[in-house]
Amino acid sequence: MGRASRAQAQENRKRIVETASQLFREQGTHVSVADLMKAAGLTHGGFYKQFASKEALIDEATTHAFGELAQRHMAALELHAGQLDAAQQALIDAYLSVEHRDSPADGCPVAALAGDMAREPSNHEAHRVYAKGVSDFADWLATEDQDGITRLCTMLGALLLARATKDSPLSEEILTAARTALTATT
Repeated sequence: MGRASRAQAQENRKRIVETASQLFREQGTHVSVADLMKAAGLTHGGFYKQFASKEALIDEATTHAFGELAQRHMAALELHAGQLDAAQQALIDAYLSVEHRDSPADGCPVAALAGDMAREPSNHEAHRVYAKGVSDFADWLATEDQDGITRLCTMLGALLLARATKDSPLSEEILTAARTALTATT
């Protein structure tokens, strides 16, 4: 079998990064390269043609996940005709929903990658991207009355607790309580 064309190689790299971004959010960065490549529909050997190391992929997949988050924020603003408060409320409602709780692969990288990033060395690119992404998200959530860090911490904590208690009535109670608390302050 011949070598892949440059365009095919770029498409393969994109597929690997997108797949890694989802798998890392769903299962954590400990996912093996073999499992990741299988999920991407590519051979294990092809990984090292694209990336110098798994850490390099973690860096790129983290950047990709936070790029998706920024795009969601822009789309929410556009959908709500530039009205930040309406876009924020819609995001809070979606963030603290059963659907988001049950879909970490497509969900917020702040919540999904928190545990992994806590173990990443602070000099890794993924750690830097994560910290900037958290800061940007908090800035986006800020209002005149409440700082964004408090709002993000409430949302993040509620989502993590709801995921941890998923099979009990407490899970939805947590989501509802956090939504109510954040709505009361907007």
